[in-house]
Amino acid sequence: MTDRLSSVSISDHGGPYDVVSGPDGALWVTLVHAGAIARATPDGDVRTYPLGAPESGPTVITPGPDGGLWFTRYRDHRIGRVMTDGSVVAYDPPHLQSGPYGIATGPDGALWFTMMNRHSIGRITTAGETREYPLPVAGGFPSAIVAATDALWFTLNQGNAIGRVDLDGAVDILPLPTPDAGPVGLTHDGESVWFVEILAGQIGRVDPDGSIEEFPLPDREARPHAIVADPTGGCWFTEWAANRLGWIGPAGQFSHHDLAAAGSEPHGLTLEPDGGVYVAMESGTLARVHRVQ
Repeated sequence: MTDRLSSVSISDHGGPYDVVSGPDGALWVTLVHAGAIARATPDGDVRTYPLGAPESGPTVITPGPDGGLWFTRYRDHRIGRVMTDGSVVAYDPPHLQSGPYGIATGPDGALWFTMMNRHSIGRITTAGETREYPLPVAGGFPSAIVAATDALWFTLNQGNAIGRVDLDGAVDILPLPTPDAGPVGLTHDGESVWFVEILAGQIGRVDPDGSIEEFPLPDREARPHAIVADPTGGCWFTEWAANRLGWIGPAGQFSHHDLAAAGSEPHGLTLEPDGGVYVAMESGTLARVHRVQ
């Protein structure tokens, strides 16, 4: 079995940053430089939905429980939703200038998001009702967030820690073994939480007992950025500075896939039902790595 690389061009649409598979079977992409959301299909059909605010900075996107795609607007400090018919709405977080970044649907059916500038976790219902949970650590810059069975986990990019918030807003903080590791993306595989350390060049894992293990990349300067679990027990992750897609197995074994032919600056990624992976390349494409016999 080998891996094949292909791509979908959206070069005229303003910097793909994150990508998810939508309920309509299409790929939904944040266009961070254009202030828009794109809908793309594997055959190259691309439609864009402007947000009416070119400098809004749509960043991370996730499927919501209401059939919409919810996303953060980091630069104008709002939470957005686009339905599959292209209709767009925006909601104000609990505080202005909050810098929302990561977002995920929680086990309670609400959307939970990080507020980097407020050092808080936010919660918004599908009706637009918001709430804020301040973190016990100031200056940590909460970044990515992911749902688990009964809680949500998040990275503290400048706090060198992984956090957990339960559905009542209680927060636990787990310091990382490596100083100044710079955790960013994280994912949950059903048991453990995996995360990337962009400054240390490592992949980390929090096991169910709370212990943390770190796996140094062969290229410590690769600057891993986002990560997603796959059904095999491993995870795919982007290597932003090295222009690669990486894979780590459950025992810490690595493989790597060059993305140069599809563009540069890989950021967010999403897993397809058949095991293929789409990667948002900020230079203007969606790269696809898929397995062939």
